[in-house]
Amino acid sequence: MPDFTLPAASLEAAMPVFYQHGLHTASDAALAAALHTSVPELTAQFPSRELLVHHAVLADMERQKREHVELFARFSTAVERLYGLLQLGLRDLAAVPGQFYIDLQTDFPKTWDAAMENVNTYSAPQLQQLLNDGIRARLFRSDINIQLVTKIIVEQLNMLLNPQVFPPDRYNMREVFRSIFLYYIRGICTEEGARIAAEHFARL
Repeated sequence: MPDFTLPAASLEAAMPVFYQHGLHTASDAALAAALHTSVPELTAQFPSRELLVHHAVLADMERQKREHVELFARFSTAVERLYGLLQLGLRDLAAVPGQFYIDLQTDFPKTWDAAMENVNTYSAPQLQQLLNDGIRARLFRSDINIQLVTKIIVEQLNMLLNPQVFPPDRYNMREVFRSIFLYYIRGICTEEGARIAAEHFARL
């Protein structure tokens, strides 16, 4: 990553501007204001919109990882942690307009590839570890295929983000997320895991 004057962590502040105004149509002035810099300084560091979008998305991924560390410090069981991850995902998804993912896929392929790589190298291993932990604690069923369940969860995410499957103008993406993930996760729980899940499910 280039040695930018703006701290990498602060770049995540550009994301709400992109959500509200669009990846292409968000003004440099609005972005500079969100990043507490000037337009000349912003354009000097990020001469193309592609570069700014890319590093803002990377910074937002790091923000999510920091939140996951905090989440895991609060919850001790795999079921609680998994539902906590779902809650964070639900919150983030509610803030993102459907057009954002369409534009990211079609017009910013390098950044989209980085997002998918993050799923494969971070999100999927994280899920596998949680499933392993839950099985050892007898909260998830011991007969589940961890790699297959992880793959199903990841592909469910890809399906949710596919506008041809769930056009954002026809479906409430928050409700789609809930319907895809929450009932599936509850189904792989043991009786004890389901009891813990029910407590968290009621809050989502």
